[in-house]
Amino acid sequence: MTTYLNTTTFNFYCSGIYSGKIHFTEQQIMLAKVDPRRRTQMQYNVLDSQFKSVLPFQKIHEHMDAYAKAEWVNDEVVLSNGDLYQKHIQYQAVLDGHELTSQVWALRKETALDIVTLDGEIIAFLTPNRYGIELIVKAGYEKLTPLVVYDDPLLSKPEYGVNDLGTDLIPMRDGVRLATDVFLPEGIQPGIKLPTILVRTCYDRNGKKEIFMRWANKGYAVVSQDVRGRADSEGELIPFYNERDDGYDTIDWIIAQDWSDGNVGMWGASYLGFVVVSAATSGHPNLKAVVDEVNVGSPFVDTARKGGTLCSWPLLSWTLAQSVGTRTDFDIFGGITVNPEAAVDARPIKEIPQQMIGTASGPWDLWSQHPEYDDFWRNCTFTERGDEVQVPMYVISGWYDGDSPGVSETWRMLTEHDVPNRKIRLGAWEHGPNRARDYEGVSFGNDAVVYDYDVSVLRWFDCFLKGIPNGIDQEPRASYYVVGENQWRTSEDWTPVEATTTPFYLSSDGRANSGQGDGKLLTAPEEHSPEDTYVYNPNDPMNDSGEREPENLRKYELRNDILVYTSEVLTEELTIAGELSAVIYAASTGKDTDWVVTLSDVNEHGDSIRLSNYIVRAKYRHGFDAPQLLTPGQVEEYDIFMPNIAHRFAVGHRIRFSITSSSKFVAFPNTNTGGNPYEDTEAITVLQTIYHNGEYPSHVKLPVIPNAII
Repeated sequence: MTTYLNTTTFNFYCSGIYSGKIHFTEQQIMLAKVDPRRRTQMQYNVLDSQFKSVLPFQKIHEHMDAYAKAEWVNDEVVLSNGDLYQKHIQYQAVLDGHELTSQVWALRKETALDIVTLDGEIIAFLTPNRYGIELIVKAGYEKLTPLVVYDDPLLSKPEYGVNDLGTDLIPMRDGVRLATDVFLPEGIQPGIKLPTILVRTCYDRNGKKEIFMRWANKGYAVVSQDVRGRADSEGELIPFYNERDDGYDTIDWIIAQDWSDGNVGMWGASYLGFVVVSAATSGHPNLKAVVDEVNVGSPFVDTARKGGTLCSWPLLSWTLAQSVGTRTDFDIFGGITVNPEAAVDARPIKEIPQQMIGTASGPWDLWSQHPEYDDFWRNCTFTERGDEVQVPMYVISGWYDGDSPGVSETWRMLTEHDVPNRKIRLGAWEHGPNRARDYEGVSFGNDAVVYDYDVSVLRWFDCFLKGIPNGIDQEPRASYYVVGENQWRTSEDWTPVEATTTPFYLSSDGRANSGQGDGKLLTAPEEHSPEDTYVYNPNDPMNDSGEREPENLRKYELRNDILVYTSEVLTEELTIAGELSAVIYAASTGKDTDWVVTLSDVNEHGDSIRLSNYIVRAKYRHGFDAPQLLTPGQVEEYDIFMPNIAHRFAVGHRIRFSITSSSKFVAFPNTNTGGNPYEDTEAITVLQTIYHNGEYPSHVKLPVIPNAII
C-alpha cells in the first residue's frame, strides 16, 4: 500500500554532514549518494545491501505502513509492529514565515530509532550513536530535528570534501612498517597546515573508514592506521606491548608531513582506547588532545590478568579472534563459532587455542610464559608511566561497559597526577555507548540516549587542536547519569565532590550463606559478630554471566558458597555516585584463592540486580609486583577496587553486598594450589572464612550523594 512516506524524498545526514538523498518505493530503497571528494550529487541507485549505515533503512522500509498509520498523539504510541514510542523533546523553527513545532518520539526497548513528526506526520527518522546522528529528513525541515545540535557557530562545519591520499607503510623505530591512510579536506587553501586526528586500530582500518573520514569534512587531517600485525601492517601483534612506542613514532611521522601544523589528537574506543591512553603516557609533546571511550585497561586490571586472575571468556574470545589471521574473526569474538562454555571449561588452559580453533595463539602462548607480573607486563601497564601524561583527555564510558575497570584505572591515573583539562562523561551505556533506553529489564529516561555525543567529541578536538574558544574546558569536569533517578548530573570532579564515602559493614549470626542466610549490611560495625564460612570447590564454580550488566543474581544467591549481606528496607531514597571499594578480612585453607565482590540492588520482589563487581587473586594482596602465597588459616586484609556507578536505591529496596570465590565467565577458577595458572591441572577444595567484627570490620565503601543535591 502506498503511503505518503513512499512519495517523500528524504535528505540523508551523517554526523551533520549531508550525505545524499533517500527515496522509498513499495519495492525498494533508492539512494543518491554524494561524491565524497567533490561533494557533488550523484544519481539514484538501488540501495546496496552491503551499504554501511547505522540507520536501519531496511527496517524503516519493511514497517513503512506501521509508521504511516500510527496516530502520533498522547504520551505513548504503540505501532502495529509492536514498537513502543514515547513523546520526547520538541523543536521550534520559523519556516516560510510560519513558526512550527515538531515532536520527537523516542523508541523504547530497542536500539534507538527515533521519529520526528510535524502535525502528526513523520518528517524524519534518526539513530543516535557514538559516531554521530544518522538521520533522514523531509527536505527543508532540518531545523525541526536534532540536526540543530550541529548548528553551534563555534563548531567545525562540514565545508570540505575528502581527499584520500592512499596508503603508506610507515616505519617504526624497529623497522616494522604500519599501514597508514591519510585523508585531507578537499578544497583547503594551498599551503594551509592542518591539525590531525589519529586513529590506530586492531580491527582493520578499512572497517570504519567512512566514519573517520567525517573529521576531514570538518577541516582536520585524519590518519587511520592498522596496529602492528593486523590487517595490512607488518610485524606481529603483541597485545598492549608496543602501543606506546608505536603511537609516539606515528605522531613523529605525522608532524613531519607538509600538511601538518604539529597538533595531533587521538581517538580510540575499547582496545583502541587502550592504544590512545598508552600513547598519552609516551609524553609526546605534539599530542594535544585525546578522546578515550570505553577503554580496555592494563592487563592486570582489566584484561589478560584481571585483578591478578587469569581472565576467561572476555579476553579469550578476543585473543582467539585475533589469532586465526591478520583480520579479526568477529564470529569467534561474538561466541558464534566457538562455544563460550566449552572454551572456559577446556583444560589445560595453556592449550585452549589449539582445542578451540585448531591452532596456537601467539599472544596466549606469550602470556603463559609470564605467569607473574614482570618487566613484560610492566611495559603493558599504562599507569607505570602516568607521570608522563599531560594531554587533555576526555574519557567516556557507562555503567554497563565491560571494560569499566580500565576506565576507572585511567581516571585514577589522571587524578593522581592531576592532569589538567581532564573530563569524564558516564552514562547508562554499554560497551557500545549511547544505543538504547532500556537494558536487560532496567529502564532509563528518554534522555539517556543523547543527541550531542559526537558533538562533544568534536568540541574537544576543536578546543585543543584548533584553539576554538568553545568553553568545553570551562564546563564541569564530570557529567553522569543516575540510574533510578533517571537524570543527568554534573560535578566538579569524579568521584563527585558532593559524595561522602560511607562504610556499610558486614554482619551476621554466623550463617550468611546464600540470600536466605542471616547476613546483614549495617551502618556501624558490630563488635562481636561471628565469622562466616563457605566451601569453595573450583570444579563447581559460579556461572553467572560475569558481564557488567544488570543481571538478576537471585538464582545464584541460592548457592551455599556465596555470602550475602543485605541492608534493612530503605525508608528513604539513597543515591550513590562515584568509585567504590570494599575492605574484607578473610582467611583460606588454600595457598591461594580468589575473591569476588558484588554490589546489587534488591527490589520488593527479591530480585538482586547487579550494579558493580570485581575479582581479585589473593596472592597479589600486597601488589602485583609482590606476590605472596597465603598461610592457610591466616587472616588477611584485602582492599578491593570496584567499578564506578551512579545509582539511586528506591524506597522499599535494599542494598546488598556479596562475596564468593569464582565467576567462571570472568576468570578461570583458581585451583587454590598457588601453581602456574596456565599449566595447573590439580584443584583442591578449600574452606573460606570472612571476618566482620571490631578487630576485622569488613565493609563496602559507597560514595553517597545527599538527596538534596541536584
